[in-house]
Amino acid sequence: MKSELSLKDPLLFRQQCYIDGAWSDADDGATLTVTNPANGQKLGTVPKMGTVETRGAIAAADAALPAWRDRTAKDRSGILRRWFDLMLQHKQDLALLMTAEQGKPFNESLGEIAYGASFVEWFAEEGKRVYGDTIPATGADKRIVVIKQPIGVVGAITPWNFPNAMITRKCAPALAAGCTVVVKPASQTPYSALALAELAERAGIPKGVFNVVTGSAAAIGAELTGNPTVRKITFTGSTEIGKMLMKQCADTVKKVSLELGGNAPFIVFNDADLDAAVQGALASKYRNTGQTCVCANRLLVQDGVYDDFARRLVAEVAKLKVSDGMTEGSQQGPLIDMKAVEKVEEHIQDAVGKGARILLGGKRHALGGSFFEPTILADVTSKMAVAREETFGPVAPLFRFRTDEEAIRMANDTEFGLAAYFYSRDIGRVWRVAEALEYGIVGINEGIISTEVAPFGGVKESGVGREGSKYGIEDYLEIKYLCMGGIAN
Repeated sequence: MKSELSLKDPLLFRQQCYIDGAWSDADDGATLTVTNPANGQKLGTVPKMGTVETRGAIAAADAALPAWRDRTAKDRSGILRRWFDLMLQHKQDLALLMTAEQGKPFNESLGEIAYGASFVEWFAEEGKRVYGDTIPATGADKRIVVIKQPIGVVGAITPWNFPNAMITRKCAPALAAGCTVVVKPASQTPYSALALAELAERAGIPKGVFNVVTGSAAAIGAELTGNPTVRKITFTGSTEIGKMLMKQCADTVKKVSLELGGNAPFIVFNDADLDAAVQGALASKYRNTGQTCVCANRLLVQDGVYDDFARRLVAEVAKLKVSDGMTEGSQQGPLIDMKAVEKVEEHIQDAVGKGARILLGGKRHALGGSFFEPTILADVTSKMAVAREETFGPVAPLFRFRTDEEAIRMANDTEFGLAAYFYSRDIGRVWRVAEALEYGIVGINEGIISTEVAPFGGVKESGVGREGSKYGIEDYLEIKYLCMGGIAN
């Protein structure tokens, strides 16, 4: 690993879990193998932990909670700020690790490190702004005060597509609020999480406050959701798994934040700036090889510009460079595994079998492995799987619509409601469509909507809760009402 990636700081490549301030193996010595999706080569191993080790991590987080909770917000802020500084200081190594285990182009990995670090910086400051309230009392001898306190031990279960930022987006607000955390990263991408633990230790985050366990998703998830010591679960992943975790949390009535699947519409109206819309579609659809929960899954294009938009999009997508993420100029890396390739193929075959046309791509890339050609489909209809399911790959299906009302109906015709996008230069249409779309996030003449300063989250079956922004820390706080009597003389 060291020789392959030439890390400036080899200690950032950790193959043990981080529990209670110590680097640990599984109790039985079992391991999981981590491979590079670009070439299938083994990168290393991580412990295959389960129920017992997770219980130990929860106990460590619980033991560390009182001292961390009792520190001043300014004190916690200073430690988080050092963590942020260290992330930026080591951004090259962190990006190398990410590209090796996840596959995304190196420049995208660098961008994610900066994005992930931005949540640490943001919540280091927001933690100092957790304000309460005073409420006019109902009697002269009473005073009513509202305070906010950390919820307690948090379990964070994170995905492989953004293995750095999905951890910081959850853990930074939790730590800033005074909570302690047990993180379960995806088994495909554990090294980004373990590198963050190494930097957290260097930043001065006390032992037990930030823990990382790798291994059996079922066993670790069951312990996190079933252990009464854990008071909050935050999860990013599929709607199917999110529903299961929500049910498991019901027995102990945990607070949950769920950022789940999406089926994002990307609407192009006749009055859109087509050049801008094409660039927005490129950014939204093909970033991370289409493996993002907010990427455009359905491109809805109005009759009057359908053919022109399709022609322009084909010309731009054809220029994308598909290669190993470490290759200079790489714009499209591999899919995470062969299962992802098979799903993309199934969606394309289903669409073509029901009348869609392939304008570009449509098959596995000549590079082999899990590389896939950036693909564009035309004449797509609501009867095809791509209309209902999240493809999670580099496929842009073009749907045709005539009226604003039809576009809104098509966009909302899904159980999901995470992100939506549309392009129009009519101010009236902008307001009408933005308010009518049943989504938690709407990009208007913009294809990239993620930022630490704005609330990220969905409606319907895309989840509950918000991450980022001033609202993000609220999910890690409990409200307590204090009623003081006997004040009047």
